[in-house]
Amino acid sequence: MHYRLANEADILQLVNMRLNYLAEDYGGLTDEQTSAIRAQLREYFTKHLNRDLSVYVCEDQAEIVATVFLLITEKPANPAFITGLTGTILNVYTLPHYRNRGIAGNLMRMAVSDAESKNLSYLELYATKAGYNLYRKLGFVPFEPKNTYMRYQINHEKESDN
Repeated sequence: MHYRLANEADILQLVNMRLNYLAEDYGGLTDEQTSAIRAQLREYFTKHLNRDLSVYVCEDQAEIVATVFLLITEKPANPAFITGLTGTILNVYTLPHYRNRGIAGNLMRMAVSDAESKNLSYLELYATKAGYNLYRKLGFVPFEPKNTYMRYQINHEKESDN
């Protein structure tokens, strides 16, 4: 097993890992969804990888078997994020036959260490039931914002309510 930061040569595998994650998380994807998401992801990774998106990977014989995405956002500072930099952890995903080996924990520690070295004010994530205990062990805590999370859905025909 080899742990490292992803690069442009990994984009096809990153697209496939993201699609695997989404299919599992959403209980499957239609062919139309898969095609649209695949096209957007190729462009997205080309534009963002190793700029405001770091992807930590574990590979086994040149095959990526696990990922952790760290999306860094810069916004006007306030008391909750003094540096103006925050991070969102996404796509913590390990292929099923590689699970329960500590791989996701190792990748998460890499992401947290990188976030600390980049002076981010905090990291956030949405924990699945499967990942909750890992995140708690790493120091993540449930957070209740003082304001209510809301959103306005723009592309109603193309996106689900999730």
